[in-house]
Amino acid sequence: MKVASIVFVLFVLTLPVIARARTEQQKDYLSALEADKIRDAETVNERIKLFLTFADDRLKKFQYELEHPSSNRHADMLNSMLNAYVGCVDDAADLIQLGIEKQDNIRVGVDMMATRTKEFLVILEKLAAGGAEIDIYKENLDDAIEGTRDAMNEAEKAKKKVAPPPVRRKN
Repeated sequence: MKVASIVFVLFVLTLPVIARARTEQQKDYLSALEADKIRDAETVNERIKLFLTFADDRLKKFQYELEHPSSNRHADMLNSMLNAYVGCVDDAADLIQLGIEKQDNIRVGVDMMATRTKEFLVILEKLAAGGAEIDIYKENLDDAIEGTRDAMNEAEKAKKKVAPPPVRRKN
């Protein structure tokens, strides 16, 4: 009888932990479809590409929202898009570190990160120099610029750490 009650108490105590773990699996800035794509990607390279694609999408939506402001919650929408952009870039950078630790072939993802973050940085710096309504999102824009620079630097460092592609030897 005591063993059954102890098991029951342990079960009840672990329920909140299990529930929290399930909710943490999906990032709050990803749609359910995007989260499924990330989960279904077979390689770290594919996940990096997906996160960079999602970051690009968030940045384009941000630019569109600046040009065509919505009538309600405009400031919230701008800030949440910048936060989502930074989240995608950060996750891609984290995956690069994971790929290096696992010694995966992430050369394509690293190269994509290096080129795409340079493109993103140009857009973000142009917005910082004279974007419309900058006072609304200035703080998040500064975070986005910093996160993009960090990711770009990580990609440049990773280029040196990633194993070179195999060389076919001629007989």
